[in-house]
Amino acid sequence: MAAIYSGIHLKLKSPQTLWEDKLKLARFAWISTQCLLPNKEQVLLDWCTHALTGWYNQKVEFSQNVLEGLWCYLDDLLHSRKLHTLLKQGKTISLRLNMAQLLLERLQEWACVDSKSPVCASTILSVCQGLLSSPALSSVFTTKYELMVNLLAKLCSLACRELQQPLLTSSHQMAESEDEVMTESLKTQPISDLVPSPVEPITESPRDQPEPDADKLPTKPKENLRSANLFDVLLQVLTCYLSVQRQQANPNRVFTMVTNQLIQTLVLLRHLLTSGEFAPSHTHLRGQLCRDIRIKIDSILQLALFPSEHLTSYKEELLPSKEDSGKRGLGGAKGLLKPVSAILSKLSAQGYCEPALHYSVKSNTLSLLFKFFLESYGKGRGESEEAHRMLCFYFLTRLVPILDLGLDEQSSSPAKADQSVSVSPGLKSPSASRCSPESWSLALLAVESLLSQALSAGIYNVAADRIRHGEVQLNFYGAMGQMLFNQAQSSIPAWYRCLKVLLSLNHLILEPDLDQLLSSAWVNSECMEARVQRARQAMVCSLLQTYTKLRQLPRLFSELLSVICQPALDHPRPPLLSDGTSAMLKTCLLDTPPSQGLEICSSVLESIRRYIPPELVKEERGAEKMEIDGGEEEGTNKELNIDQERDEASLKLSSLSQLLHVILFSLKTLDNASPLPIVRKSQGMMEEMQQVVKELLPLLSTEKKAVKTNTSSVQRTPRKGKKNLDQKEPEKLPESKTGTLREQNTQEAALLLKYTLVEVDTLFHIHCTKYTPLDSARSGVQSEAEGCAPVPTLLESLPPSCSPMSCLLLKHLTLQQMKKVLLDTPLPSEPSAVVLLNKAAQFILAKSEFEVSLEGEQVWDGQIGSVNASSYLVAHWYLVTSNLPLIVPYLSKEDKGQVADALVRSLLGRQTDKDADRLPGCLTVSLISSQLLQSPVLIELPSLFSATIHSLTQSIIGVLKDATAPTVCPTLLKFQEKANSSEGNKTIVEDILASSKTGEGVVSLTHAQSQTLANLLQILTHLNPDGMNSEDLSSVFLLLLFTLTSTTRQSEQTTANPPESGDDAVFLASLLRTLSYLLDGRNFQSVLKLIHGGALLQAVASSLLWHCNNGRFRATRNPDWLDLIKAVQAFIKCSVQLIITRNSSVRLNLDQFGSYLTSKEMASRHILGLSAAVTSGKADPGASILSVHLLLALLSSFCQALSSNLGKSEQMDQTLTQMLTRTTASLGPAVESIMNSQTVSQPASTLGQAFVVEVVTVMLHCELSSLSVKEENRQKDTKLSQMSLYQGFCQQILKEISSAHRPMDFLVSSLQFLSAFYTAVRKMEEQGEEKTGGKDLDELYMRILQTVHRLLTASWLSSNDICELEPAVEELLRHLVEKSTTGQFNLLLLLIREGLDTGQLRAGNYKEVLAAVIIIKLLSSCQLPESCSKALWLFAPQIISAMVFLVRSSSQDISLTLPFTVPTVMSMSSLVRHGEGLITNPHHVILVLGALQSVPLEHLTPPIYQSTFLAVHEALFAIIQCHPQVMLNAAPSFLNVFHRLVASIMQEGRQRGDVGVTGADGDVYLQCSRLIERMYSHIAATAESFTTLSAFMVAQYVTELQKVTLRPDIKLHLTEGIYRILDLCMEQDTKFLTAGLQMGVREVFNELYGSYTHYHKAQRQGEDKYTV
Repeated sequence: MAAIYSGIHLKLKSPQTLWEDKLKLARFAWISTQCLLPNKEQVLLDWCTHALTGWYNQKVEFSQNVLEGLWCYLDDLLHSRKLHTLLKQGKTISLRLNMAQLLLERLQEWACVDSKSPVCASTILSVCQGLLSSPALSSVFTTKYELMVNLLAKLCSLACRELQQPLLTSSHQMAESEDEVMTESLKTQPISDLVPSPVEPITESPRDQPEPDADKLPTKPKENLRSANLFDVLLQVLTCYLSVQRQQANPNRVFTMVTNQLIQTLVLLRHLLTSGEFAPSHTHLRGQLCRDIRIKIDSILQLALFPSEHLTSYKEELLPSKEDSGKRGLGGAKGLLKPVSAILSKLSAQGYCEPALHYSVKSNTLSLLFKFFLESYGKGRGESEEAHRMLCFYFLTRLVPILDLGLDEQSSSPAKADQSVSVSPGLKSPSASRCSPESWSLALLAVESLLSQALSAGIYNVAADRIRHGEVQLNFYGAMGQMLFNQAQSSIPAWYRCLKVLLSLNHLILEPDLDQLLSSAWVNSECMEARVQRARQAMVCSLLQTYTKLRQLPRLFSELLSVICQPALDHPRPPLLSDGTSAMLKTCLLDTPPSQGLEICSSVLESIRRYIPPELVKEERGAEKMEIDGGEEEGTNKELNIDQERDEASLKLSSLSQLLHVILFSLKTLDNASPLPIVRKSQGMMEEMQQVVKELLPLLSTEKKAVKTNTSSVQRTPRKGKKNLDQKEPEKLPESKTGTLREQNTQEAALLLKYTLVEVDTLFHIHCTKYTPLDSARSGVQSEAEGCAPVPTLLESLPPSCSPMSCLLLKHLTLQQMKKVLLDTPLPSEPSAVVLLNKAAQFILAKSEFEVSLEGEQVWDGQIGSVNASSYLVAHWYLVTSNLPLIVPYLSKEDKGQVADALVRSLLGRQTDKDADRLPGCLTVSLISSQLLQSPVLIELPSLFSATIHSLTQSIIGVLKDATAPTVCPTLLKFQEKANSSEGNKTIVEDILASSKTGEGVVSLTHAQSQTLANLLQILTHLNPDGMNSEDLSSVFLLLLFTLTSTTRQSEQTTANPPESGDDAVFLASLLRTLSYLLDGRNFQSVLKLIHGGALLQAVASSLLWHCNNGRFRATRNPDWLDLIKAVQAFIKCSVQLIITRNSSVRLNLDQFGSYLTSKEMASRHILGLSAAVTSGKADPGASILSVHLLLALLSSFCQALSSNLGKSEQMDQTLTQMLTRTTASLGPAVESIMNSQTVSQPASTLGQAFVVEVVTVMLHCELSSLSVKEENRQKDTKLSQMSLYQGFCQQILKEISSAHRPMDFLVSSLQFLSAFYTAVRKMEEQGEEKTGGKDLDELYMRILQTVHRLLTASWLSSNDICELEPAVEELLRHLVEKSTTGQFNLLLLLIREGLDTGQLRAGNYKEVLAAVIIIKLLSSCQLPESCSKALWLFAPQIISAMVFLVRSSSQDISLTLPFTVPTVMSMSSLVRHGEGLITNPHHVILVLGALQSVPLEHLTPPIYQSTFLAVHEALFAIIQCHPQVMLNAAPSFLNVFHRLVASIMQEGRQRGDVGVTGADGDVYLQCSRLIERMYSHIAATAESFTTLSAFMVAQYVTELQKVTLRPDIKLHLTEGIYRILDLCMEQDTKFLTAGLQMGVREVFNELYGSYTHYHKAQRQGEDKYTV
């Protein structure tokens, strides 16, 4: 046979053989083992490549099918396992060198848009992939660097074209949200983390190809296949090319090849991948593949463009000649001439991408290049560090002009900046006026990124730049600031961020243009878009912080005041102080010396007096002149000028008054410790402010005259004729409107200054005895007269139409007047003072304003300057509610009712509108009401609290009256009229008892009415029942009880509506929970005087059972029904407990309810009725089973309440035991009936698998409690009556609990039953030990252990499920081991030892090991017998050693962190904590520290990070608290682990751009930072172990702190913690740190130590003064 096939080689070469036959023979020869050819693989590869080369060279001819077959044959050969096996074995197989050129030509064909290639593209790509998969085969490319460059360029061009294909016909839309794209391109974050930019890439148009619009792209199925394969091949080529590039010995050659052939396509491809604008067919690029491609591109560019060998070339081109003298000859001959010019010329060249996409690619790439340059050349040592920084700066100066910002025209000092801002020939930037808005958005993002990188890299050293470099950097950054101001883009957020970065670099950069900065970026910035507002607020806050640190805040405010007092615009300015800016201003003013704060206030007052009053006084004179010369045309222009001045003056006054208000309310108040010069300066400032207020208040009457004058002039106009009327009226009306607005601004400013004066004066007077209040300078009579009645006088001087802000300020002033009257002790007792206080309280309340609906949610940011018509209601309600203790005593009963009604109405509105979006930090009426309801203020006002209860009661009655009620209306009317009387209460009690007996509901509620009642119930549950008086509590409780017993759903009588019927159980559950809540009221005995406890319980039970039997809950969903059952049980328990605690007619009341539940009528109606319904099928078994379910709930909860009160007294025990015996006897048949019905007709899931188990557990507990009482009384009958039922349950639970997926409540209740059953069996064995010998108990013990172990290893249990099961498992283990024998405990230890098998973990079966780990943790916290305890702690060192090894092994797989590593660490912590004094060898504790070193803390999601952090922290806490002796030897290991926690929270808690981590994730890191602070305090408390290491801890801390910028809230806790360690540092430690730390770290330490000295140390020394 071998001889037959030996001639295949000749046939392949023979021209007589058909090509189709040749191809078949070649395939056969490859796969056949009987074909014997010398070097067969090489021969066949050569034949195939020779045939392909001959066809493309037109030396041979064959069909297209043969051509495709040859390519497919070659692809199969290159991918065959046989070939790769031979290559691995060392066999020499190679391809022809011309194969590389052949593939490149084919790729070039497909790069053409109109290409009609005969071969499928996916085949060629697959050939490339197979060729590059082996080093031996890929040598056709890798041996020649130019071929790899050409291959990479071709594939990158294809990839760019492929990414732009779906977007060829779409228009290019550029928007400001490209912020995310720029950020992504710099940080090289994963594409999955991106917010896709709306930039839509457009396909490139190469110069040697036709325009893409001229030809439509083919839509072949094979092209989609090529797209899927192209990027995999591209990644393979990138990897191969990167390896070849690293092997090149000539970096100049690499640089030239990359800049000439690759850089344009690489940066375009990177931009397209970063933008995230992919078609649906490219979804595979959104994952790891895209990230890998971008990482490879970044590596290629950085290694090729910025190698260490080119440093000299960059220095020669970038550095000025005087700074690089004598260095040009070192590398000029072999180095590159101008590498920067070469790179930038390629980026700026046109044609490698679409024109609309060019600027975006260029701006993104500049930031990337600067990042690479900093990483490559930005770090030097010693003297060269400064030179490297200057080199980076000069590179930056070459990048910025490429953005076409016209920066060269903005330089204020060309002589100094000619070197730094120069642009290479051919790259001179065009005029900035030619920049389109789209270019501005991208350009500013690029500038922000460049400046941020310069700031982070620290290339700007202010001192070195000034001393050694002639302030070249300062001039450059100053030119950039000039450019930003001259062409301000205040609608782009990046513009503000650029200014913020320049401010962070050096405040002197922007200080020459500080007025322009304040004007453009703050005072006159009009864009109110949310993103712009956030950026502007961040910039303003940074500005305030900077000048606060410089102690130059007065200078900043001086410039701010000059900007505010500049000629105003034609329209009002935007609000000067937002909420965030005000908060920052308060913080800064608190850090400012008091003298500077007072200086700022004086400057504002001086501005008000200098600029404002003279212009406003002109108004009065102008008005008088207009009355004389009103008809002359000469005064028209003067009138307009005067009006314009008045408008500007009122706007300035408004801004300045709000500014002064915020400043004064932010300053630290005077106290008795304030220096006398500060007090005197404050006194003078207040007197000056009083003078200003005196000058402004008379202007209010002037404004009133002006309005009258304008009105009269308009009315006089018609006398001159109709023609004159038609001409003049349109001119006069706007003038009147303008006058009104001017009057409003003046009015608001005057009142705001008056209110600020009064408030601050009062505050100073209260806290500082050295301060003299302003009123004391007057005479006593005058002071009293003006002090008692300023508001009516002020009201008379105001026009009738007050603005909302003016009204609010008047109320504030009135409130201050009330406080002054009340502080003056003789006045409140006088009738005149009482009348004044009543009027003032009514004026503040203004109950007419509450007639407006409060349901519309207005929003207020809390700033008094932002009060307007749309936020006045919120501000007014806030004023009223926050001062209720002051004004309620002086309100009438009607007024209090009005407040209560408003409170209830607003809360109801919140319930219906709770899903609406709310701005953070803003107030609404409903939010204020909710906070008032939950505060302790309301209960301290009994009259208002009672009015609120009355309002709720009337609301409930109103809903019930509106319902369909043919017979109950008289009862409700009578109860409404006599709500708090005994007659009304008796009437409704009679109706309750009657309804409970008949079971008929007399009030029919709709779904909407039930929902309203539910909302009212939710409000009621927030009111403390202890604050209710007897009448209110009785009324509301009886009304709710009436609602429970006497209402039905309207849907039952009219139309069946399952969803609404299902909600009925939810409503009744809420009602029962509210009744249970009211039972805890201090005055509830008043209710029991009206209706006895037994009657109350019977009424509730009978009503609910009647509804069950009549199918009211037929459509109820299972969770809602179980929720109702829980509410019923809670109510029964609370009621029975109340009856027993009250100790009045206990037997009578309980016997009445117990007799009702255990009566024969009850058993026949429900239990026997269920059996009959199931057997016959005629009745409704669903309704019957629900009623039995409810009866079980009633009986079980009644039993629980009785058994929990056993053991208090012998007489009570006798009564309760009798009732328990009777009730338990009734429970047995009920349980059996429910189990039979479930097996016959209904699955257990209908009622919940856990419920029946819980009922049987209650039965068992009750019987055990009764047995205990009987044993104490030495009674003979001490057997369990239902033992057979319990045994059957136990067998079933042991069989089913771990067999399949079970609900969590069923598992918990089953474990609880096993605990109780094991206790019962043990008790029975103790009584009958002579008969059984304990064998049954041992068998049950082992079966339970095995069942628990199987359950914990179940695959369907998640980590959260196991955590939820742990308390029940711990309780079960406690019952098992509390009286276990040594043999039993040894079985448990043997189970643990077998579970801690590392082989199981290696095999991937970590659940088996985890079960043992959990059992160890729970067992360590159990109380053990002495013998068992000794055995456990003798075995503990082996357990710890095994778990240490498990932790180290599992830490290598990060996916096991949460499910296995964290529980194991927690188990070790538990052993260490409970082993205090029992683990004798410290070595085993030190082993735990070694294991903690390997626990992963990086690259974790916030929930997993929190669990891991808490586990490690608790382990450290257990060691430092319970084993302090270990710290003497293990302190370094302890600190290493703790430092890992500190470093990780610094990384996770760092600031991430403008948007920080918020919500739950942010709280995770904040909680961890609190734990770090706590651990620092514990370390400081054990100073003897850490004294010598305190300096080391501080050094570690500042080193990590220097790397990141922490969130303020996290930094606060970490700083407070490290302060405790600084307390341990001696003076020599501080000197050592100052001398030994590196430059940047030393600056961080100096700042830290300065704040420590200023804040913490001074406070501690102050505390030490009073410490004995």
